[in-house]
Amino acid sequence: MQWIEHPDFETLARTAARTLAEACSEALAARGRAALALAGGSTPIPVYRQLSEMRLQWPHTTLIPGDERWVPHDHPACNLSALREAFAGADARFASLTPRNPGDRPSLDAARTALGEIELPFDACLLGMGADGHFASLFPGAPELADALDPACDSPVAIVHPDPLPADAPFVRVSLTFPAIAASRRLLLLIRGERKRATLRRAIDSGDRLQFPVAALFARPDLPLEIHWSP
Repeated sequence: MQWIEHPDFETLARTAARTLAEACSEALAARGRAALALAGGSTPIPVYRQLSEMRLQWPHTTLIPGDERWVPHDHPACNLSALREAFAGADARFASLTPRNPGDRPSLDAARTALGEIELPFDACLLGMGADGHFASLFPGAPELADALDPACDSPVAIVHPDPLPADAPFVRVSLTFPAIAASRRLLLLIRGERKRATLRRAIDSGDRLQFPVAALFARPDLPLEIHWSP
């Protein structure tokens, strides 16, 4: 594990974008294609915009949200829609964990189809963390959490029912599971602000994955994990 502190978020964003570009370049040189799993939310958008301006073989690079809300792709809360907007200047390929117009009952069919078209493991996975210690959509209190965090889980994706539902995005989720995330060739965790740094330290100290799901990342000292923090 590497802990990297940055003086401001602009510096963090530049560094994270370069790291993701390096992961893509290495994958493209070695295998002729690259795949990135990327966090949703507003925090990493500056990273994605900077990455999109870099000269990469974008037609051979696939981008997929690491988690998704069970909403149509044109919904304001859709992570895929935000990714497409952030990478508007890059001719990248996009994959989705959800169907374009999902029905009322969540299903993993679309996620399994999308992941079946990507050569796993991911070349890089970028994660954020909530103030409650969740990453991807692996929320404390969700009935599916223990299974999705289990290192022996044989599914790369899970349906997650956050409990309680987040007030700002009260939707059922589809999320990569811990084993799928942990298998990534490079793993970045972006943390911003003192409050989240305090949460992260509590997670590390307690080791309680059910209370602080992000603690699962620190139970595996072999993970190629970089933690990037800024005020």
